[in-house]
Amino acid sequence: MVALCFFYTRRQTRSIAPLCSQRTWLHFFGMRGHRTGEFSMYKRMSSRDFTVAADVEDNSVVSQSILDQEITNPSWRLSFPHVLAATISAFLFGYHLGVVNEPLESISLDLGFNGNTLAEGLVVSTCLGGALIGSLFSGWIADGIGRRRAFQLCALPMIVGASISATTTTLAGMLLGRLLVGTGMGLGPPVSSLYVTEVSPSFVRGTYGSFIQIATCLGLMGALFIGIPVREIAGWWRICFWVSTVPAGILALSMMFCAESPHWLYKQGRIAEAEAEFERLLGGAHVKFAMQELSKLDRGDDSDDVHFSELLYGRCFRVVFIGSSLFALQQLSGINAIFYFSSTVFKNAGVPSDLANVFVGIANLSGSVIAMVLMDKMGRKVLLLWSFSGMAVSMGLQVVAASSNMLGSGTLYLSVGGMLMFVFTFAIGAGPVPGLLLPEIFPSRIRAKAMAVCMSVHWVINFFVGLLFLRLLEQLGPRFLYTIFGTVCLMAVVFVKRNVMETKGKSLQEIEIALLPPE
Repeated sequence: MVALCFFYTRRQTRSIAPLCSQRTWLHFFGMRGHRTGEFSMYKRMSSRDFTVAADVEDNSVVSQSILDQEITNPSWRLSFPHVLAATISAFLFGYHLGVVNEPLESISLDLGFNGNTLAEGLVVSTCLGGALIGSLFSGWIADGIGRRRAFQLCALPMIVGASISATTTTLAGMLLGRLLVGTGMGLGPPVSSLYVTEVSPSFVRGTYGSFIQIATCLGLMGALFIGIPVREIAGWWRICFWVSTVPAGILALSMMFCAESPHWLYKQGRIAEAEAEFERLLGGAHVKFAMQELSKLDRGDDSDDVHFSELLYGRCFRVVFIGSSLFALQQLSGINAIFYFSSTVFKNAGVPSDLANVFVGIANLSGSVIAMVLMDKMGRKVLLLWSFSGMAVSMGLQVVAASSNMLGSGTLYLSVGGMLMFVFTFAIGAGPVPGLLLPEIFPSRIRAKAMAVCMSVHWVINFFVGLLFLRLLEQLGPRFLYTIFGTVCLMAVVFVKRNVMETKGKSLQEIEIALLPPE
């Protein structure tokens, strides 16, 4: 914001000499600057841009009034509705992850595959295959047709797939519907992360990014809530699928009124439209500074063609490696295995499955809300370190519970407590931060496609963890398996400490300059 203040002040007061020397300006900003990032940006300016003036007193009043207008952050209220609309895709993601958990038994009875564990597993996991397909193409779709239309394209298979699942009378129809829904699930998360990162002011970008995780938690809890009557009302599982078409339709409709990403418009050479969207998102007073920041790295004459090899070699490899590794460590930490196995642990403790799901949901949502509050105060890196450290301690509790000679009730309470602590600490950092951090550290030119690659890594590992967890649990036992998960969490702490930079309060252009070596 400071750069814009100087640009505006010098242009409007060209006939009047500047306020004072550089030293005086530095002292002034040391007292009045609101953000360290802006102050450090100012210090890089050359002293030749300032000269000593004779009429300091007259100019100080004018300059101070301009600075009071320009140095403040843009209003968060302008971008909030656009971010809120984008998080509907995350809500749908969470809803479809949990929509078949409660109704699965009723679905198998009505469609004639009750007792067929392979068919039941396919109903649950077919959407994961569709999600892999959707995530693989998400980058090219988001760059090709824009973020808003990508959201609408994400909603379409969710509506069609849910409708097919709700009306089918065969297993094949159910699997087809789940596959189509999965493609929308794979397309939605990377596009929502891109969009939220690109339309949010930097001072609330972390908070807005946390909305995605919160919306996912609400989607999961909503699916569990909608599924409660499934055992009392015949055919209720069809209603569960029909309900999901409502938020999908709202997503497609709301995107007609939301702003397009100014970063994407600038890459397309549509400069005037990018300025107009910045005005909608930040306010007219901040447009010139935002465009000036964007022009530092996003040149309109850059080639839009990004080859896959560019993501694996050369100057972009490091950031893609960091992003892929974060998602890999997130999944290998055992979070999905814990979710899969939580019902068994709670059942052994005498807790009904419905109540167990509520406990897990509350732990997940509570951690996500805390992450939202702390994201722009503590920073991304600190939350990741806390999160993975807490997850390692939680896995330690699980190991102790699995090998303890205590009485049965004490062991069960320790196991349940460790599981809830694991979910809670995951939601504080390891859950929401990677989806927010990756679009921040990727250069604008490769951002969408690099997100597609990293999300594909996420889905592949997610699939294999779900596929192999129960078998490994039988062969290795819970103590050894939880030890492996805890070790991965400790490795993640070391990786984050050495490789992840803090992005709190920095513009996307500043982050790119810091991470990428010059060509």
